[in-house]
Amino acid sequence: MRKLFIAGNWKMNKTATEAAQLVSALVKKVEGLSDKVTMAVCPPFTSLDRIAPLLKGTGVDLGAQNLSDKASGAYTGETSAAMLLDLGVKYVIIGHSERRQYYAETDELVSKKAKFALGAGLLPIVCIGETLKEREANKTSHVITTQLKGSLAGLNAEEMHKVTIAYEPVWAIGTGKTASPDQAQEVHALIRKLLTDAFGKAVADKVIVQYGGSVKADNAKELMAKPDIDGALVGGASLDAEGFSALIKNSIS
Repeated sequence: MRKLFIAGNWKMNKTATEAAQLVSALVKKVEGLSDKVTMAVCPPFTSLDRIAPLLKGTGVDLGAQNLSDKASGAYTGETSAAMLLDLGVKYVIIGHSERRQYYAETDELVSKKAKFALGAGLLPIVCIGETLKEREANKTSHVITTQLKGSLAGLNAEEMHKVTIAYEPVWAIGTGKTASPDQAQEVHALIRKLLTDAFGKAVADKVIVQYGGSVKADNAKELMAKPDIDGALVGGASLDAEGFSALIKNSIS
């Protein structure tokens, strides 16, 4: 049975001081839950160093929101895998829809970053998802299939054991709209089938597939009850210790 994995993506929110305050409050509220659920927070790069020591021994892991596909060099503004590892980062989000939309990240680049992250010892959370226009045009299956295959190109079965997939319908991110549990399950089942076809059933059965898109405490339980939904990549609701801890607790209740 797959263990639920709830991760908070803080995006470009919280100063380092605010991040430390949030983490200090959060770890108290989720104390003792790590046996039941894997938990992580992914703050901005500027806060990683500040909150890393606050998370040690708490059962809440540290994640980053992006990384370079280069090891080092003249790449102004980029952050390498070695830099993240040095700060105690365990997970890294790759290919979030906002990176794809605003910074033109392609499936090819996402696969390069995923491969690079794995080679360095980081655990990637690879994001895929369709826009509202694509869903209304009945292209969801095509988009998910194309993105998943492209974003995982070059990865082998052994590497896939270390990869988390996050299905985030773009139309439900930050909009207040949420895919119904049945809608989300339908896409998650498709993802599981695609993983089975590509890597075999034994691997597909172990891969964590998160849902993301306006997940909150009041809808988490129903979403997590679906057989192929293994957790959540949470945006806005992870910016408040009370709300995020309630979401985590509801997911495992």
